[in-house]
Formats: sequence, structure tokens, C-alpha cells
Amino acid sequence: MPGASSEPLQSISDTALWVAYYRAMETERPDALVRDPYARRLAGTRGEEMVAKLTGGRGMSWPILRTVCFDDLILRMVCQGITTVLNLAAGLDARPYRLNLPASLHWIEVDLPEIISYKEEKLAGETPGCRLQRVALHLSQVEQRQAFFAGVNAASDRVLVLTEGLLTYLRDEDVAALAIDLHSQSGFQFWATDLTAPFVVQRMNKHLGKNLKAANATMHFAPAEGAEFFRPHGWKQTEFHDFITAGHRLKRELPMARFGRMIEPVFPWYMRRMREKYRSGVLLMSR
Repeated sequence: MPGASSEPLQSISDTALWVAYYRAMETERPDALVRDPYARRLAGTRGEEMVAKLTGGRGMSWPILRTVCFDDLILRMVCQGITTVLNLAAGLDARPYRLNLPASLHWIEVDLPEIISYKEEKLAGETPGCRLQRVALHLSQVEQRQAFFAGVNAASDRVLVLTEGLLTYLRDEDVAALAIDLHSQSGFQFWATDLTAPFVVQRMNKHLGKNLKAANATMHFAPAEGAEFFRPHGWKQTEFHDFITAGHRLKRELPMARFGRMIEPVFPWYMRRMREKYRSGVLLMSR
């Protein structure tokens, strides 16, 4: 992982430190929605500095909404019989340690070698609650990932794939190719990912464009058709949890949504328009 620098983000790997620090901030709140005792250790001083340097960094609430939605979904799917969780671009996720998971669950984390090494160092001595396996793999290397997916498929027929925080940094054609590779494995029954609206990606690239570009982390994937993008590649929507609704329910309202609710009685069309423009959230798909 990169060291200190004047740039808030140095590489796409830094986004993992960024999000880990949001979990640390949330954990330390008296009304925390997420309790992650490993988050501050994983984020380190670099994660804290990064959030402090980013414009409006400390006020962003969507990372926690995303975390909570994924947590809830994962726990429900495990209760429904999922035997393997395949977490692609796992970053500094600590769910195998902090969630109440069955010991029999096989959890596989895949990420770049430097992230895997950093994470193993920071979590040395900690014991996960389930069977945890870490795999260093460049997902952009198509033949290697296909062979890896085939190996996972041969060992389990009830796999939930996670791509939290990954797809938005990919081009449409790369997402389509990944969708096809995942669908080619019959045991990969479900796929959970976050999906971002085109308007939100445009705003993020404008708001944090210089930082994201410096880290080679410009956001791309934001299909206008939403979940329908995946249907030609074998996946259909099962659930969608939008962040505006989740924020209101969890009392972590997105700033613009809070304003929208204030004026909704007078201008009901404003909230409808906002929901359309900001329609981002966590998507669960099945074959």
C-alpha cells in the first residue's frame, strides 16, 4: 500500500483505506450502524488523512449505507443456504471477523497482491469466524480469473459473488465480460454489487475528478438502464436497495435527500426527480 503523499489518493488501492476509515468513524459513533473494531487499524493514518483532504470527505454518508446494505444482504443469504462467499476486489473488508457467520461458511477474498499482504499484516493474530481464504489475483487477467472461477465452482454449488466498490471503476465492456465469466459457472447462484446512477458518477468525477484521476480511479460504469444491463449476460435483478430510502430508514440521510424531504410537501415532483437522478444502491442478482 502507498505511503504518505500530498495527494489524497495515489492509487485505486487507496479507495480501500478511504472506505475503511468511514467504517472507523461510524464505529466510534454512539449510534453506530456498523461495529468494525478492525477498521481504524486497517485504515491507518493514511486513511484518516485521505478523508480529511478530500473536499467534503467527512460528510459523505453513502459508504456506510453501502456497508449496511451489504451486511444485511449477506447475512440473509447465508441463512438461506449460501455455502461460499466470493468477494472480488475485497479491499480491507473485515466481514469474516466482525459478522456473525457460521464456521462452515467458506469466504474467499480476492484482490491485488499488495492489498492482500497489507491486510494479512494488519490482521495477523486475529481469528475469523468462518473458513477464510485469501487469493492474490489481478482480475483484469481474464484467463487467470476464468481458471480461478472454475476452481471455486468445482468446490461449491451455492456461491454468492460480491463486487462491492468494484464495477464503477470499470468500463462497460469489462463489466459485461466479467458478468459472462461469472455466469459461466453454474454454482455462482447470486451476485451482489453496488450500482451507481449516471448523474452520481458525473458528479463524483466532477467533484473529486482530480483526486480520482491521480489514483487511476476515474469512475466509469453507470448504465442508464440500471440492472437491465446485466440481463443479456445471464443475470436478473432479485432485490435493489436504494441509498435514498436506506438513508432515511437508517437516519444517515444523504444531504440532498434531506433537503428533498423538507420541500416534498410543497414540491412533490422534486423528490420523484431526485430518486430518478440519484438512483444508486445495492443490487442483488440471480441467474
